[in-house]
Amino acid sequence: MSDTSLPPLPSADRPDAAARLREALLGAAFTADGLLDLLGAPAYAALARSETVPALRATRGDTPLETLVRLFLLQQPVPRARVADVLPLADCLDSGWLTVAGAPDEVAATVDVRPYGGSDGEDWFIVSDLGCAVGGAGGIGRRAEGVVLGVGGASTTLAGITVRTPVSTALDLGTGSGIQALHAAQHATRVTATDLNPRALHIAALTLALSGAPAADLREGSLYEPLGSGEKFDLIVSNPPFVISPGARLTYRDGGMGGDDLCRSLVQGAGERLTTGGFAQFLANWQHVEGEDWQDRLRSWVPRGCDAWIVQREVQDITQYAELWLRDAGDHRGDVAEYEARYDAWLDEFEARKVRAVGFGWITLRRTEAAVPSVTVEEWPHPVEQPLGDTVRAHFERLDYLRSRDDAALLEERFRLVTEVVQEQVGLPGAEDPEHVVLRQNRGMRRATRVDTVGAGFAGVCDGSLTAGRILDAIAQLVGEDPVLLRDRTPAQIRLLVEQGFLEPAK
Repeated sequence: MSDTSLPPLPSADRPDAAARLREALLGAAFTADGLLDLLGAPAYAALARSETVPALRATRGDTPLETLVRLFLLQQPVPRARVADVLPLADCLDSGWLTVAGAPDEVAATVDVRPYGGSDGEDWFIVSDLGCAVGGAGGIGRRAEGVVLGVGGASTTLAGITVRTPVSTALDLGTGSGIQALHAAQHATRVTATDLNPRALHIAALTLALSGAPAADLREGSLYEPLGSGEKFDLIVSNPPFVISPGARLTYRDGGMGGDDLCRSLVQGAGERLTTGGFAQFLANWQHVEGEDWQDRLRSWVPRGCDAWIVQREVQDITQYAELWLRDAGDHRGDVAEYEARYDAWLDEFEARKVRAVGFGWITLRRTEAAVPSVTVEEWPHPVEQPLGDTVRAHFERLDYLRSRDDAALLEERFRLVTEVVQEQVGLPGAEDPEHVVLRQNRGMRRATRVDTVGAGFAGVCDGSLTAGRILDAIAQLVGEDPVLLRDRTPAQIRLLVEQGFLEPAK
């Protein structure tokens, strides 16, 4: 698919030019930290919302960094002489990173180049179409079908929840500007990236080259179609075109399948593409259908042989959802009658499918050899602490631990209360006993769970010195309860506290 309404891109076959451009950008402190120092926090944050006026006001000078901000982030024509002092001008013009602007003595960027800080402090650059560095409710800069966006909230969310262990092979499905492939290249020997949009593959190659990362194996096609028969991966990630819309206007967001079928197909197809122990991690939207439990809907997506952890982070009614994505396309700024007609079409589509709301969240699969895989579907709209990759990995490690121990074996184990967990007692002021006790995590998922008196007492004593059974026997004697009955009914609560990360096995 080509889109003649979009400008030509820089050459993806000039790694030498990309390397020299990268060196010049770094030399001028055109980095995430350098931008923050130059613009200040308010203008820097505004730029992340695609608001450019504060940055324009902050770059009225002629320093090298101000020149680069106006050129690559604000898409302003800049005098050739000023650019020649900062960049290898001939290289940039010849390879297509820059073009002659309206006036012959000015040049302009052909793509947006945005500094991006890697998880370990790397200085990377995300390439995208002009005016499309940041997606979201502010609206994209162009409405062409094949437009390629840069970094948005969804991109950084997926990057943050991805398990970052060394792997041989990683797959980025629907790579877009290449941010997930860029992250994966830091811990995967070989990265494969696919996209239905050839322009996205071209831009992903530019992102990797300009960031100094190894090239990826780029393949054109939808979902798993570009893969060979039997080809498997240790890690699969995807921030897919998950928007549930009446059509496929914009390649980067509209999947073109009915309802949430694209996300379902993506999840169901991952099982046979994962190596044993491999992870597949996706962002997704799913329908809340009248008369149907949304959790059951998602459980039905999980492929055989996979553990799953599915977290619903947000739910919007169909009017909120339609308005969000109409704004994303900039429709709210166009003809009123056309906007209303498009809005009507979204609601018609939802009503035909009996959809009352749309959920958004994370789906993580892990290929396992377990006889009975574990599938957890939950709602957690509360704040979390990113990055969560280690938290996700630890969740599945705890599943393995619990699965390998029956209740009798569990009671012979020793546990510790996780360091960042605090205990809160909730009750009326002056009351002798609290109404209930809450255990709360200060890191990761930042969960909170209510426990009864026995659970609170058990957790409070867990320091790794006594087995769970010995602790329960002591609690039974203290509260005057039959120790056998207490041993019978408490393992389920212990399992929950371990599974959710409040308790950890003592080593």
